[in-house]
Amino acid sequence: MPPRTQTTTRLPESAAPPSTVTGLLAACHPLPAAAVTLFSAALAVAAGRGLSGAGLTVAAVAAGQLSVGWCNDRADLRRDLATGRRDKPLVTGAVPAATVTRAAALALLLCVPLSLACGLLAGAVHLLAVAAAWAYNLRLKSTAASWFPYALAFGLLPAFVTLALPGAPWPPPWLTAAAVLLGAGAHFTNVLPDIDDDLATGVVGLPQRLGVRVSAALAGLLVLGSTAALVLGPPGPVTAYGRVLLVATAAALLLAGRRPGGRLPFLATMAVAGLDVVLLVAGLGG
Repeated sequence: MPPRTQTTTRLPESAAPPSTVTGLLAACHPLPAAAVTLFSAALAVAAGRGLSGAGLTVAAVAAGQLSVGWCNDRADLRRDLATGRRDKPLVTGAVPAATVTRAAALALLLCVPLSLACGLLAGAVHLLAVAAAWAYNLRLKSTAASWFPYALAFGLLPAFVTLALPGAPWPPPWLTAAAVLLGAGAHFTNVLPDIDDDLATGVVGLPQRLGVRVSAALAGLLVLGSTAALVLGPPGPVTAYGRVLLVATAAALLLAGRRPGGRLPFLATMAVAGLDVVLLVAGLGG
């Protein structure tokens, strides 16, 4: 995909400008933020956190995700302007940069007490995951270690849920491994459509160094490995659903790999993650 060029797009005079709330919503990366928040809700319910505990978990994760999404768009503003990203609210003027900065800071401040209210150890784990995501936005996305914040943040999410339980148990290793692999795979698939723009603006993370095809193949292997960990990791025989899920995951990723430069790999990863939630919840509940 060739780099985007700087263009100027004007709203028709009859069209009303978007509200600040609409701009903030679009700037928070709503799809992945909602997916991670819903995932944490499912884990909390399966783990037996109860209604109040699950609500607190969801509130903490939602605040963290909002802060990370707004931080990401604010940190990328200069690069998005240079490449003419008209899909970005900050570029189009749908929301002022200062408003996004304040929103990110406020969400981060709210995340701290909400996380610690789940328990000191659980809260510390979640805040470490949020800090890793901020480190990615502000520095690590342009390094060969760009995959690490994703792997760390995703890998810590199950621990945030289980450590809030009585006795503060850590999640089983297979569950953590599955989350780590899914996070690393999500990083590669999320970057794929923007590799050309990233290279043009000096963002040289690991996917940019490896190139589109290698990154797409690696993303597929990581996501497939995540599903395999969920299917094969828990004790007992593999379920019929697990066998079907492995085959479906491989087929979906193979299909997505035929168009590695578009949004299809990311959407396929999101679909696989949704199917994986059933196994994750069942495994954590067990």
